[in-house]
Amino acid sequence: MTVAGIDLSANEFWGLPLPDRAASFALLRAQQRPPFFADPEAPFVTEPGRGYYALVRHADIVGASRNPEVFSSGRGATNIVDLPVEFNEYFGSMINMDDPRHARLRRIVSRAFTPRMIARFEDDVRRAATQIVDELVATGPCDFVSRVAARLPLKVICDMMGIPDEQYEMVLAKTNLILAGFDPEFISEDPDAVVGQLLGAGSDLADLVTGLATARTEAPADDVVSALVTANIDGEQLTSAELASFFILLVVAGNETTRTALSHALVLLTEFPRQRALLLADLDGRIGGAVEEVVRYASPVLFMRRTVTRDYTMNGQDYHEGDKAVLFYYSGNRDEDVFADPERFDITRDPNPHVGFGAAGPHFCLGAHLARRELTVMLRELFTRVPDITAGEPDRLLSSFINGIKRLPCQFSC
Repeated sequence: MTVAGIDLSANEFWGLPLPDRAASFALLRAQQRPPFFADPEAPFVTEPGRGYYALVRHADIVGASRNPEVFSSGRGATNIVDLPVEFNEYFGSMINMDDPRHARLRRIVSRAFTPRMIARFEDDVRRAATQIVDELVATGPCDFVSRVAARLPLKVICDMMGIPDEQYEMVLAKTNLILAGFDPEFISEDPDAVVGQLLGAGSDLADLVTGLATARTEAPADDVVSALVTANIDGEQLTSAELASFFILLVVAGNETTRTALSHALVLLTEFPRQRALLLADLDGRIGGAVEEVVRYASPVLFMRRTVTRDYTMNGQDYHEGDKAVLFYYSGNRDEDVFADPERFDITRDPNPHVGFGAAGPHFCLGAHLARRELTVMLRELFTRVPDITAGEPDRLLSSFINGIKRLPCQFSC
């Protein structure tokens, strides 16, 4: 089903230039209620799931996020179609759960994000950013994604988890595959092969952390895996399967969100030179606003899905038990009712109630603080030492889930 020629379920839509995609969402937001209802022919699924309501307005996204007992994540949040249970277990972890199980796991894993651990993360981020920019300056113009944007979050996450350096490339390759979307560079175009590829990648990452967990149980270290395997909250501990799924969530989501935002930051600060000049004129004073605006404008995670648990009315629209609702963060971050001139990139935008890390509620991104710190430290280091760096033409990921950039040439004076 389409409205004004728009088909959110078609691969071709997600291959459109970003201005065309943004214009399409603007048309959908302008439609009178009810929200746009799509009935997709989903790729790689033999029996497509039921259609879904596309929540494209900021108020609807916030409303659904604040009512998790009605808009459930437990039937799958990261895919529009219903997937086998093993997919949710491997690739969703807490994202694909509701309370009380979600609350239990979040309470346990929050042990790894205590103030002491966060302080250590920040030291790790600063060291990693300095090393990466050292090597960038020595290398000269290159692919920004592989040399900078992908390296920082991967190194920080792997160091946090205690993953040896020699495993970095394997972790990067598996996370690229898991978040490949429809992009044939990473994922097979043969539907019968896709399931095996994805489950194989999940299994490899699970095996890695299971081995680490066994070692840390016998000899704990100062890393996140040790904190998780030794965590005991009110007599509760993570099972091996829960630890593995949380690890996959952390390395995949923690890597990709920051990587995507950093890549978009260089593109945006190249395309909007006045904003770049504002930032460089007061880097310390404006870096926080710049990070928030990059996350709003880029919206690294494009959507999350919910399933309605009972008949419910929200913002004048009736929903019924079993309905699917897809929260398009990318569109909510451009809602004209919330953001003045939303297609303008403005690092001084205030307030900036974006939903780039999700909206307020139990599923707000657990790693938002770490992502903000990574972006802040990396952008400060980069524009302090290489202030004339600019982006070339991005090679974008073909995906409806991640607003990714695969490669991005950069130029600067050596």
